[in-house]
Amino acid sequence: MIYLPEAFQCRMQEMLGEEYEEFLAAYEEPRTYGLRVNTRKCAPKEFERLGLFPVRRIPWVENGYFYDGEVRPAQHPLYAAGLYYLQEPSAMTPAACLPVTPGERVLDLCAAPGGKATELGAKLKGEGLLVANDISASRARALLYNLEVFGIDNAFVTNETPAALAKAFEGYFDKILVDAPCSGEGMFRKEQAVARDWTPEKSEYFAGQQREILGQAVRMLRPGGKLLYSTCTFAPCEDEQTVSWALEQFPQMRLIPLPAYEGFRSGRPQWGNGDETLKLCVRLWPHRMHGEGHFLALFQKEGPADGALEEETLRPVSRYPEETGLRPVRQKKKGKAGRTPNALAGGASSAPGLGRAERKIMEEFLAPCSRNFPFERMELRGQKVYLVPELPSEVRGLKFLRNGLYMGELRKERFEPSQQLAMSLQAEEFSERICLEPEDERADRYLRGETLNIRPEETDQPSGWKLVCIGAYPVGWGKLVGGVLKNKYQSSWRKGR
Repeated sequence: MIYLPEAFQCRMQEMLGEEYEEFLAAYEEPRTYGLRVNTRKCAPKEFERLGLFPVRRIPWVENGYFYDGEVRPAQHPLYAAGLYYLQEPSAMTPAACLPVTPGERVLDLCAAPGGKATELGAKLKGEGLLVANDISASRARALLYNLEVFGIDNAFVTNETPAALAKAFEGYFDKILVDAPCSGEGMFRKEQAVARDWTPEKSEYFAGQQREILGQAVRMLRPGGKLLYSTCTFAPCEDEQTVSWALEQFPQMRLIPLPAYEGFRSGRPQWGNGDETLKLCVRLWPHRMHGEGHFLALFQKEGPADGALEEETLRPVSRYPEETGLRPVRQKKKGKAGRTPNALAGGASSAPGLGRAERKIMEEFLAPCSRNFPFERMELRGQKVYLVPELPSEVRGLKFLRNGLYMGELRKERFEPSQQLAMSLQAEEFSERICLEPEDERADRYLRGETLNIRPEETDQPSGWKLVCIGAYPVGWGKLVGGVLKNKYQSSWRKGR
């Protein structure tokens, strides 16, 4: 029996009228399970051909699928390859409805744990920039992990307040997603603890937060840009009323239509300020479609679309603190209680570009790689090599977890590639590879960190670094010597024995 707070039921009955009984009955139905295919690595039709387990298409998400509750997609080896992300079907909708194209500058302002950010990054196809932010350092680490598994290599992952970001990125972004913190009424069936903690006052509290966040997001949107605001709650004060507030406060913002699908319902002007354009908002109700519920509003900022920063103001930025003041989030050693403090500290040295010797080492390692990695955007921080995106100089002082792609480490005239570099590659981009079928028991053993025996016919060269793939999808590195593959799968990612 699903617990629903009495005050919540009373408000929903008042809102829905004769629909209320259908709404209530939906909570007695089994919850829905979904996954979203990573189109950076695999097209939906290709995923269907793989036949990993039974799935059904989600009509309103091009790369989304339902799966049955008894299926365990996270146990399949290709989950570790970042081939798909497990996500509730309603929650897939905001990123699916924000029209992102490669080369754009995109912000996910409240991004953790990464379900929507990974989709936005996949849509960019490695071109342009994704800034993925979360104000919580611990949640931002989960966000970074999911972006790395998905192979998103053009992300700037920050741990900042919206106001701090707005100072650095005013009028900068083509597209912004604000999936705002909310009272979580659309999660009651999925997480009963949320229902038990709910009070009517929470909606008013979160509405205040949402308006502050939305106001800062408007500052960061370029003229002609689009902003998608969403919540997983049904409360009008967090939905139509917050959108009404934004339209009143920012006359340069207007609502534009969202895609139409069976089951989508219009926003209700009477639940906001009466503005008829609120009908352009979309509500997803659990009794009208297979999902837990969501609210969406798509804004466009009036003005010429050429209002972005001039290109000459952009340059690769990662040197800190002397040159830019970027501050990486660093973890201190765990204390006696086993907790990791969210310490934010400055870097100790600048980050120069590669010298001649370092570049030669990198060129030798990348010889089997067909992808072009621009050396002018590579930087060396200590012994670690990063491929950094172009950012405005105003980013001074921002706290971040990752700026671009961590490629690996230079050690005594050799290069040790990173897990993140492996995940960013397509199998065909690195000729020195070993491909294990998902059914091969060695695939599971590799993900547990074990050493593997490799037959001569399974690789072209008998020794050296190998990109390890499961099927046609990279999962990490190994170093082959005498038919034995030394496992280089990142230790913190390994499956339990």
